[in-house]
Amino acid sequence: MKFGKVDNPDDIDFKLPNDATANKKLLKDAKKGKPNIYIGCAKWNKADLKSFYPKGTKDELGYYATQFNSIELNATFYNNFPVETIESWYNKTPAEFRFFPKLHQGISHWKRLKDAKEPTEVFLDGISHLQEKLGMLFLQMPDNFGPKNWDVLKGYLEEWPSGFPLALELRHTGWYDGSFDSEELYAVLEKNNITHIVTDSAGRRDLLHMRLTTPTAFVRYNGANVDSDYTRLDDWFERLKLWVEEGIENIYFFVHQNHEEASPLLSAYLIGQFNEKLGTELKVPAQPTPAPAKK
Repeated sequence: MKFGKVDNPDDIDFKLPNDATANKKLLKDAKKGKPNIYIGCAKWNKADLKSFYPKGTKDELGYYATQFNSIELNATFYNNFPVETIESWYNKTPAEFRFFPKLHQGISHWKRLKDAKEPTEVFLDGISHLQEKLGMLFLQMPDNFGPKNWDVLKGYLEEWPSGFPLALELRHTGWYDGSFDSEELYAVLEKNNITHIVTDSAGRRDLLHMRLTTPTAFVRYNGANVDSDYTRLDDWFERLKLWVEEGIENIYFFVHQNHEEASPLLSAYLIGQFNEKLGTELKVPAQPTPAPAKK
């Protein structure tokens, strides 16, 4: 993971920004009750997660789904998988499991949303085979997709089919530095019930907004493989707890790392915080027992 990577993470101020004033009003109209909470990793690949899998594990997704209730599915950004593969994902996972796939790069990075109706339909036709296990799709735009592309972005979002829950991640500084009237963006997202992804990365603090546009918090958390990853999660728990108290309906929190083998540990830590302090009963992922040292 290269996005937002820095050489000296200890030099970064990881304090979360103050909450957006609009959030309280937005959440006031949300359905009251316990939120749906999905916490997981970005991939299930054994080569990346390494020690997470017990020795001899052959079905990586099958095992992963016994430990987590969700996956942020980055693989769909690189490939349009055949229906048979998508159906196999569905069949390997329990009823409560949810997938959060990223839209294919052909839509976001090649077409840059222009004349993207056909590739979008192809993508949705395939991914719809996840059926009720499709949690929320997300659209990640490239770093150089800035406010000059507002009309294209607005047009794409306004034509998005409402039957597919969608979240949006923007990576150009101009959306948030005051050079663009971000209220226009928020209004379109709210109107079309599209979630505004919060991106927390060491090297891209310029993207760390706190503006919700639906009663859903979709957080993409990029750790730096240092001790402060855990204190950052403590701060995130406090912010999510605030949103729970104000009425948030869904929390989708996915952990990335420069070295992904630590992602299950961080995810498990955050799950433990929810269980201990908010009384949730989320499964805490097990860690395999290390092999005994050779004598």
